[in-house]
Amino acid sequence: MMSGGVVVLIALAVILGLAGILVILFITLYNGLVGLRNQARNAWAQIDVQLKRRHDLIPNLVETAKGYVKHERETLESVTQARNIATHAKGAADASKAEMALTSALGQFFAVAERYPDLKANQNFLALQEELSSTENRIGFARQFYNDQVTEYNTRIQTVPSNLVAGMFGFQTMELFQIGSEAERAVPKVQF
Repeated sequence: MMSGGVVVLIALAVILGLAGILVILFITLYNGLVGLRNQARNAWAQIDVQLKRRHDLIPNLVETAKGYVKHERETLESVTQARNIATHAKGAADASKAEMALTSALGQFFAVAERYPDLKANQNFLALQEELSSTENRIGFARQFYNDQVTEYNTRIQTVPSNLVAGMFGFQTMELFQIGSEAERAVPKVQF
């Protein structure tokens, strides 16, 4: 037979062991959430890099076209205005809306450029057009990666048991970078 003191020590050891396991689980969940949140933020930063690249190409494209499409001032101004709005967008929702407007303006721009054979043959314009097309692809891949990271993070903060830790420390869901309507999903035509 065990003495009362031994039973108390065993019970205390079991309680401390369980508490230690809970602390380790808590730390693991918290660190996992921080890691996922940081991965999602990094993925957004990668989108931001590609959007900046896109925004930097557009003034060069417009400037190249100006000499050829003198009578299309409104189209050129709409592209410039949409670009300026997009460069100041904050967060996924605002950026998504601004980029959709910019994509639409670029679509109109390239439709106008179709009517100018000299512009279509300009080597500088063709090079900028190719860079923009490449950048559009990079944005698509970066957006997909970001949305994957955000989905994983959002799922983790909404499922048991990590939702308990997320709630205690104020982890908030993040927005996906989405394109709204079917018309806005159309890629601007950048090939002649």
